[in-house]
Amino acid sequence: MVPEAEIRVVKIKVLTMKKLLLFFVTVAMMAGGFAASAQGKYGADSANCIKYLSYYREYFKQKSYDDALPHWRKAYQLCPPTANHTMLIDGTFLMRKLIIKNAKNPILKKNLVDTLMTLHDTRAKYYPKYSVVALNNKGLDMSNFIKDDPAALYKGYGEIIEANGSQTKPQLFLFELNSAIELYRNGTLNAEDVINAYQRNISLLEQAVCKTAFETEQNEKIRKDLESLFISSKVAGCEDLIALFTPRFEANPNDIELVTNIVKMMSLAEDCTDNDLYLNAVTSWYKLEPTHTSAYFLYKLNSSRGNAEEAIKYLEEAIAFESSDAALDIEYTNELAAYCYKNGKTIKAYELAKQVAEAESPFKGKAYMLMGTIWGSTNCSGNEIERRAPYWVAVDCLQKAKAADETLAEDANRMIATFTKYFPETGEAFMYGLTKGQSYTVSCGGLRAVTTVRTQN
Repeated sequence: MVPEAEIRVVKIKVLTMKKLLLFFVTVAMMAGGFAASAQGKYGADSANCIKYLSYYREYFKQKSYDDALPHWRKAYQLCPPTANHTMLIDGTFLMRKLIIKNAKNPILKKNLVDTLMTLHDTRAKYYPKYSVVALNNKGLDMSNFIKDDPAALYKGYGEIIEANGSQTKPQLFLFELNSAIELYRNGTLNAEDVINAYQRNISLLEQAVCKTAFETEQNEKIRKDLESLFISSKVAGCEDLIALFTPRFEANPNDIELVTNIVKMMSLAEDCTDNDLYLNAVTSWYKLEPTHTSAYFLYKLNSSRGNAEEAIKYLEEAIAFESSDAALDIEYTNELAAYCYKNGKTIKAYELAKQVAEAESPFKGKAYMLMGTIWGSTNCSGNEIERRAPYWVAVDCLQKAKAADETLAEDANRMIATFTKYFPETGEAFMYGLTKGQSYTVSCGGLRAVTTVRTQN
């Protein structure tokens, strides 16, 4: 019979062994959990992933890029994309340097460019917070490193624009349209494809939110460049636009987006505003959305058809709309002044030009030029001085024109030389009690101005 004391000792030992076994199992499970966690972030070979990340980063910080490169490659090979965001960013930097360094080796260069593109895509996929930036950077790298392959560029830019929408880097809209035009010229795309690309890009550019005045200025420049590129490409002739848009308009005459697109596209094309489609689209636009822009297009339409009264009415409405700002109002007023003068409404033209001249605007010089032209062509009755006095005012205006806009100097000087010939002789002025430099008020044909007496000698 086993003594009771020995039985207690055995029980204690068994219990102790169970506790130790439980402890070791727990430790093993925790270790396994840590390993699984490490493998999730740093991959199957987590130790080497972490090691090479550390190696390349040290060289990279010291700007020893050649030394950093092999270690970065090992890190990129061993580590999953989620291991380190900076690894992908640094990789794009290293690839760019290698591409430039191997520019004369087309096969190696192509492989490096492919790697660079993959890095951008990987960053966009695994770090969605930075997706827009990654894809925009990809587009810029495409423009720098992919040459003579418009199909690849068109496809790549299209995917970026589809993903980023109005957040697309503005330059990429221009690059994509350029590649589309190249594909049109080699027969890969048709005119409608290019038109659709242009319209989409213009629309997204207009939706873009600009955070600074510089961004606003850059976007406006890109917009003008897009229009210039599209116009100069001559992809869409007037007949093409009519054939493309007529059935669309007939199916949806009250679709405001379609109507505005038709008007804008046909306005850009050469000699494409004197047709029924344009007339119907502009009229429909004004009915659906009466704004300064739609009123302006109705002015353009009526002016192209010789309907002067209607044209003037719509341009005056465009100026009166609250939706237009002061700068645009001055631009429209300057255009209306020139149009009125062209159509024989001289007094109205002069008053409008005077409004422009008195405002701070880039059209001040042109306004003074028109005022000078009007005075120089005014026939006044009366004595010798009264008939010649308008030339004094004309020269006053022309002097102001070239002072406001030096690009007008040559034309202004030529007109001044002509009008000066009609100044009275000193003796003629004296006979009417006038001397050089004396103030003189000219009133003729509904025009009135204060000027200075001048003579030919």
